[in-house]
Formats: sequence, structure tokens, C-alpha cells
Amino acid sequence: MHQLTDNALMLKVKSGDLDKLGLLYERHKRRVFGFFFNMNGNASLSEDLVQNVFIRMLKYRHTFTGKGSFIAWMFKTARNVNYDNYKKYSKERNQNDLASIAHKLQDADDLSSTMDKSDNIAQLNKAMQRLPRDKREILVLSKYREIKFSEIGEILGCTEGAAKVKAHRALKDLRTIFLQMEST
Repeated sequence: MHQLTDNALMLKVKSGDLDKLGLLYERHKRRVFGFFFNMNGNASLSEDLVQNVFIRMLKYRHTFTGKGSFIAWMFKTARNVNYDNYKKYSKERNQNDLASIAHKLQDADDLSSTMDKSDNIAQLNKAMQRLPRDKREILVLSKYREIKFSEIGEILGCTEGAAKVKAHRALKDLRTIFLQMEST
């Protein structure tokens, strides 16, 4: 049987076939969870926010046109949920431990190398937390969630080129912060 695209499934949800949202949830819950976890470092909160995204997608299904990327529409919704949560609980935010970076950088061949990388990961965590939220967000979307810049442009409401420039500037700022922290 031919598998329906995300856009086709969401159009079915829009037209009243609400069960199709369950298929979209199963396809994308991990990606959305990863986005939230990279932004807030709290697994329990991230699970709740994933649920909020799909509830909001159901509530605002009438706004989905099917012309753009479903992924961009979904992450734009996730970004709004994250922003609303940030506003509501900004003083209670936890530090982001960027567990995905730790996993990518682990190398068990050499204990000394592993310890150096652990130090770098901890330093990178601190540097990421010092970035403004908007810059941290674009790095999470582009580098850790591996979303295309054309879709990031849709999410942020800018062009693909502007999204690339923002990501480049965010990386440059992260590098500067990281190097400053390393020299102290």
C-alpha cells in the first residue's frame, strides 16, 4: 500500500479524519521531543510539550494549507509552544545538557580522549546556554534536528538565505563564547 505523505495526512486531518493525526504523531514525536529536549534539557517537560504541539496542531488544523512543508508547519507550531512555555516558566528553566552531542562525540578507544571530550561537551553545554535563545534555537534546528534551511526559513518566517546567515552568525557567536570560556 502506498504510504501517504505528511502533507496528505495533515490535509486528511484538516478535512475531519482526525485519526490520521495519530500516524503523524508516531512519525514525528521523536523529532519534536528532540527539539524540546535540546532547548530545555528536561525530558518530562519535553514529553508534555510534544503533546501540546499535537493538541495545538489539531486545534489549528484549519490553518494548514498543504502548500508548504508539513515539517516546517509542525516545527513552527513547536516553536510557538516552546515560546509560550518559556514565557510562562522562564525562571524555572533547567540547564540544557545536550545529551545528543555527548552521544555523537563519545569515543571509548582512549580514556584520556574521552575525558577531554567530556570536558569539551560540558564547556559546549555552558557556551550554548550563554547564547541568546533565538540563536540557540536555530542551532538546535539546523545542527541537531538536521532540518533543511528552506524549512527553517518557513519556521522563522524568513528566507532560506536569511536562515543560513542566522545559523552562521549563531555558530560564530558560539565559537567566540566557547573560546572565551576555554581561555579563562
